[in-house]
Amino acid sequence: MNEKIRHGGCLCGAVRYRAAGEPLRTSICHCTQCRRQTGSAVPSFAVFPRGAVTIEKGEPAGYRASPRALRQFCRDCGSPLFWNEDGGAALDIFLGSFDEPAALPAPVRQIWAAHRVPWVTAIGTIPAHPADA
Repeated sequence: MNEKIRHGGCLCGAVRYRAAGEPLRTSICHCTQCRRQTGSAVPSFAVFPRGAVTIEKGEPAGYRASPRALRQFCRDCGSPLFWNEDGGAALDIFLGSFDEPAALPAPVRQIWAAHRVPWVTAIGTIPAHPADA
């Protein structure tokens, strides 16, 4: 089997992971929590089945910004890595943490678009949902 393996990690290299296969989807999130966690006006992520992701090095730290999920990051450099929903079958991985983010499929949806920063131009080719969809 020639399953695609994608590697990524934090800025300092203390946390490394691999994701096997293709993502279920890629998305842009305009929610205030993702913006604050990433420091970006346009955070984006790829969603992989939980079993397809392996932490190869280090242990991500976590912060619970809501009762729904744990936001994970490197405890040394602070790089955002994962949005880990409690009991979820998938794991969201921030695109900027992949070694080759351009090799992933382009985002196919925008969520929480009601919170889009006004000066971020709407991306008309990617469907926008006012909330989570």
